Amino acid sequence: MALTTAELFKKARKIEIAARRLVNEQLAGQYHSVFKGRGLIFSDVRQYYPGDDVRSIDWNITARMNAPHIKQFVEERDRTVNLVIDMSASGYFGSRGESKRDLAAELAAVVAFSAIKNNDRVGLYIVTDKVERFVPPKKGRRHVLRVIGEILAFEPASRGTDLAVGLDLLGKIARRRSVVFLVSDFLSEGWEHAMQLVRQRHDMVPVVVGDPLEKSLPNVGILVLEDLESGRLVEIDTSGYAGRDFERRASMAAAIRDAALRRINVDVVEIRTDESYVDALIAFFRARAKRMAHA
Repeated sequence: MALTTAELFKKARKIEIAARRLVNEQLAGQYHSVFKGRGLIFSDVRQYYPGDDVRSIDWNITARMNAPHIKQFVEERDRTVNLVIDMSASGYFGSRGESKRDLAAELAAVVAFSAIKNNDRVGLYIVTDKVERFVPPKKGRRHVLRVIGEILAFEPASRGTDLAVGLDLLGKIARRRSVVFLVSDFLSEGWEHAMQLVRQRHDMVPVVVGDPLEKSLPNVGILVLEDLESGRLVEIDTSGYAGRDFERRASMAAAIRDAALRRINVDVVEIRTDESYVDALIAFFRARAKRMAHA
């Protein structure tokens, strides 16, 4: 059901407050340290000291000052963060009070506010089985609030999923290297090749959004389940073979997904509707920082 303007504003404001607090109190510096800028730019010159890299000596200044000086460089941030959000019908599911779609919106807000705190740009691609919304990357709080509002207010024209179309469009539009957060439940197939291509140019971060009932069903007898994307109804006896088969199929699908992500060689964030996405995000930043330190 679509939110009214007042409800949308209230929800966006609540998410903004929570996201900004998290960024300021718990993620300060972590985003900056694991997502480097595009390169180094000249900043200043200073006097040479023993141990400095002689390759950085500025010979023109050295000759003019009659003493060795070296060039100093700073990291050129000017980075773009692209949020690719899967908003197909399966995102409406949530067995613990919060839907996967709401969870995806909250995490996207945290990433967006982390980006603007570091003066980075944020872009948005909303995907079903086509790209239904594209917001070009910009900087600033007002722009991030627009991005959050687009996610919260979005009503899909299609119920299906095709992540590859979103990744393909991003590959065509985003010519310069960016950080790409692909937020999806990854219940669909056919995205591996497209992600591999995007991964060659961009820093790819898949965020897998899940719900505990997608892994196993409670033993409550007969359940009628609806596929939110196809509308198909399935009756399952959770106390019998069908319940065990559901769990087996879910485990197999997760294993296939995880194997594909390992082949692409990307850092993955996994969040669930029954767990804190904050803990998962902090663990991701720490693990990535540790890996980068030993690279």
